[in-house]
Amino acid sequence: MKHRFLILIVAVMALTSPVFAARLELPAEGLESRIEFWKKIYTQYGKDDIVIHDRVRVNLIYDVADDSNVDSKVTTVDRALKEILQNVDSPENLSPVAQQIQAAIVADGVPMTRSAVDELIENVHTQRGIKERFRDGIVRSGRYVDSFRQIMEAQGVIPELALLPLVESSFENAKSKAAALGVWQFTRSTGKLYMTINKKTDDRLDPNKATRAAARLLKDNYNALGSWPLAITAYNHGRGGMMRAKNEVGPDITKIISDYRGPVFGYASMNFYTEFLAAVDVYNNYEQYFGTLALDKPSVGSVKPAVVKTASAKTPTTKAKPVQVADKYKVRSGDTLYEIAQRFGTSISNLMSRNNLSKPHIYAGQILLVK
Repeated sequence: MKHRFLILIVAVMALTSPVFAARLELPAEGLESRIEFWKKIYTQYGKDDIVIHDRVRVNLIYDVADDSNVDSKVTTVDRALKEILQNVDSPENLSPVAQQIQAAIVADGVPMTRSAVDELIENVHTQRGIKERFRDGIVRSGRYVDSFRQIMEAQGVIPELALLPLVESSFENAKSKAAALGVWQFTRSTGKLYMTINKKTDDRLDPNKATRAAARLLKDNYNALGSWPLAITAYNHGRGGMMRAKNEVGPDITKIISDYRGPVFGYASMNFYTEFLAAVDVYNNYEQYFGTLALDKPSVGSVKPAVVKTASAKTPTTKAKPVQVADKYKVRSGDTLYEIAQRFGTSISNLMSRNNLSKPHIYAGQILLVK
């Protein structure tokens, strides 16, 4: 009797557990280091932490800064890498800082050759931690995951994709600077292909309708591209872009991430699939990282535009000021000069000239003159 009671408890726990089972359709082989990096960003580094790392070998971390010292620390890393390049054949001449960075490079398996180090110099990147935001996203997920999962399965989509909003919006009905809207962060142009968006109605704000649209989009991606890793990446990079990547490099997502260098296949697109895999893993084991969390109770329905959070919203002041067109832009994680140029109707060369950039490399938190 006691044994049967224990079996019943285990069965109930299995039904209520947030765990999504490992799935062959979501391969992680060859991507372990990249997934590990994003797990750190989700669980170890908070909003005040700015990780200085390699843009391609993302888990090659050089240092951690904050807003007060990020510029100086990035400069220190850049100088150390150049020092390593100059002393490839005489590492005994390296300063203590350069020795420490070289040790991190060697531990990551990078060969100490001039070409390899020169590439590292080109790829210094920063990524802000989102530990608090991710934790809050898990709490909010309680409102939606069960119903989102049912919608996914009804549309023939793997249920794990009910967790994609952890990456897109942290389950907030947010509006991005690029005008993507809702829990699923649909742009207006893509959203119109799958739901009603006009002056009176915007289905992007209805979690159920937006989820059905996301499921259809993901299924269409899968039918066109032939695998879930490519379908998921296409949610960020676009179906046409992933078709070009597949045609050029082949269908293996690991090879696409490592070898494909399309003009707009930037940091965000390169990492989107592994961000998702990391999010699923952390969600499945959130107590290990955040302790016991009281997830929100299920409550899915239309959300009125009045409660939508806008990424650019500011605290109201007592005296209204005229609205001005911004001439500056703060670089966000995943931005490229190409994407920023497209957004503000200018060119890469113009942005480089206005900001005294000798190379088209930028980092999160950097302020650019755009107009």
